[in-house]
Amino acid sequence: MKFPTACLAALLAASLPCLPASAAAPTAAKKKAQAPAPAKGVPYASRADAMQLAEDIAERRQLEPRWVRQAIGQAQMLPVVVRLMQPAPPGTPKNWALYRSRFIDPVRIQAGVRFWQEHRAALERAHQEFGVPPEIVVGILGVETIYGQQMGSFRVLDALATLAFDFPSAHPRAAERAEYFRGELEQFLVLQQRAGTDPTRPLGSYAGAMGMPQFMPTSWARWALDYDGDGRIDLWRSPADVIGSVANYFKAFGWQPGMPTHYPVRFDLQRLDKEALLAPDILPTFSVPSFLAKGAVLDDSAVQHAGPLALVELQNGSDAPSYVAGTENFYVITRYNWSSYYAMAVIELAREVRQALQRGGGS
Repeated sequence: MKFPTACLAALLAASLPCLPASAAAPTAAKKKAQAPAPAKGVPYASRADAMQLAEDIAERRQLEPRWVRQAIGQAQMLPVVVRLMQPAPPGTPKNWALYRSRFIDPVRIQAGVRFWQEHRAALERAHQEFGVPPEIVVGILGVETIYGQQMGSFRVLDALATLAFDFPSAHPRAAERAEYFRGELEQFLVLQQRAGTDPTRPLGSYAGAMGMPQFMPTSWARWALDYDGDGRIDLWRSPADVIGSVANYFKAFGWQPGMPTHYPVRFDLQRLDKEALLAPDILPTFSVPSFLAKGAVLDDSAVQHAGPLALVELQNGSDAPSYVAGTENFYVITRYNWSSYYAMAVIELAREVRQALQRGGGS
């Protein structure tokens, strides 16, 4: 199975779903903290399964076997990565209000305004080329890494190797996930070899996501762009490359220019068939007439929507859930990270940054 996601958190099922690394300390932008030293662990050089994969990768990708064996042999098994990948206990409630509070805050909004002001030309160029509005790109980067302030402190090589060879067996889809990470480790090594760089140097998230947009290696290989024209792709230090790459990713997954991401929705309780509306999950499936026939109530603009809709439920712990009518563009955001909570955080941060920019005299 493919995991067409850019960032690490799509792989998790947690009580606060899909928390990017930047959620851990949203006030960190107020002061420049010293990056922690990479975690230490047991090298994979003595593991037969690791060395066999090295041989397989070298043959499959036509890489120098000694280089691949040396690279994987230097990777270290990190118990902390295994712990972080453990699934949440069954029955742990999700809470949209709490999740939202981790991302919609003055630090991210102010940082987003600065990023937009400093990189307006690249954002507008990407808008014209790919059809993705600047605020959506800004929202993604704010949620993911606070515009590059928190890009992760794990060696990418260690994180990917740990999850390739020691993915937590308690996870219900451990075998499938381990296979996914073996593919990501392979692609990471290919990228490093082609670039002529040391595979032990890049730092990223505990799942191996890299740079300002937290691209996994396969996403980097498929959708990352040299958008500043300097002859190389740098998603750590080139905002233009980052902007173009995120917009390219969205276009590849079907972003439709001009389409809203969602509409407000209410219910006619006498006609409501909520079970049927929620059955397709967040995949837009219902035409507007069929959506209305099952008891949804939409405003005038939503009634005129030409494409399919999905009922998106956002749980609020012990309080009543929140609901929106998601469009195909809402679904595209969830292809960056498979979570409706994540998508709404991106959308709401994008809106807050745009409004703050407009209040300050921007456009």
